[in-house]
Amino acid sequence: MVDFKLSQEQQQLKRLAHDFARNEIRPVSAHHDHTGEYPIATLRKAWELGLMNTHVPEAFGGMGLGVLDGAIIGEEHAWGCSGISTAIEANTLAEAPIIVAGTDAQKKKYLGRMTEEFLMAAYGVTEPGAGSDVAAIRTTAIRRGDTYVLNGEKMWITNAAKANWFFVLAKTDGEGGHRGMTGFIVDGDSPGITVGRKEINMGQRASDTRGIKFEDVEVPAENRLGEEGEGFKIAMKAFDITRPLVAAAAVGVARAAFEHAVEYARDRKTMGKPLYAHQAIAFMIADMAKDIEAARLLVWQAAWAIDQGTRNTRLASMAKCFAADTCHRVCSDAVQVFGGNGFNTEYPVEKLLRDSKIFQIYEGTSQIQRVIIAREIFTR
Repeated sequence: MVDFKLSQEQQQLKRLAHDFARNEIRPVSAHHDHTGEYPIATLRKAWELGLMNTHVPEAFGGMGLGVLDGAIIGEEHAWGCSGISTAIEANTLAEAPIIVAGTDAQKKKYLGRMTEEFLMAAYGVTEPGAGSDVAAIRTTAIRRGDTYVLNGEKMWITNAAKANWFFVLAKTDGEGGHRGMTGFIVDGDSPGITVGRKEINMGQRASDTRGIKFEDVEVPAENRLGEEGEGFKIAMKAFDITRPLVAAAAVGVARAAFEHAVEYARDRKTMGKPLYAHQAIAFMIADMAKDIEAARLLVWQAAWAIDQGTRNTRLASMAKCFAADTCHRVCSDAVQVFGGNGFNTEYPVEKLLRDSKIFQIYEGTSQIQRVIIAREIFTR
């Protein structure tokens, strides 16, 4: 039996997240976009309502929500502002490797504290010379007794300046390729960590994105995730959790752009009739609607699959790729519906178009998702 109806609890989560997005996120969205100020007050309210760290297991103080639950929440948050929602979801990305590979002691220490007090965390994999090519990372972790010494740089790290701790991927075997990488939990106040300046990005400016430098940072061996050489596998398993969530956020942004376009097409008149009465505009909006629905269904399927304990790598990449491409296209078309007004900062779709582009880049570009999909088709 296939049932697309949300449970009563999921409907309540959706209403809670939507009300929060409407009342707390949207009213401050433009301010944070213009100033780049980190939305700490809004994030604290989300934490107080239980809308952050939702996947932390109940045994460690969390709600233990599924990925589908998180996707429902994430779509609503991104409908409000994807810059603010990205700051929220960066915690989930950092926590995911611990959820999939951490010991009970690690989960209690690092996941438990996220529910006990308002804290942020960050995921450190990307480097100045290693984005899609993760095997090219140069950060190293050399073991010395019961300690690893970490040296290297990371780039484009969300929540970098606010993180209480980081998940960091480093090489413990320089000749081992993917099998030479190991994951570590690194406390944010460790001596030797330098956080760079805030990057001023095209969109999602509420998100705090920076570079990080590690210089002889000592990490206790007990903070290693899994065995040496398992870091890449752990990082990829974490993406199976977080890519459907990123895809859900892309759906939320696309939905916001679609709603603005529909409202504008109703109100704006040209050549003696509303914009929507012109077939060129009506068809454009029809395409937005059908693609958003299709993207959401892919997101839900990918999220549902992993919640059922099924390997969802192909579905997660399909959802992330399709939702990201749909989001950017819908936002671009929304600007077109608005015409000259859409190109102006006084109207909402200009920001949405800027925000949309990063969905095709972070957590694996749309091109990398296609590589993964093709590999899954031909090798499994």
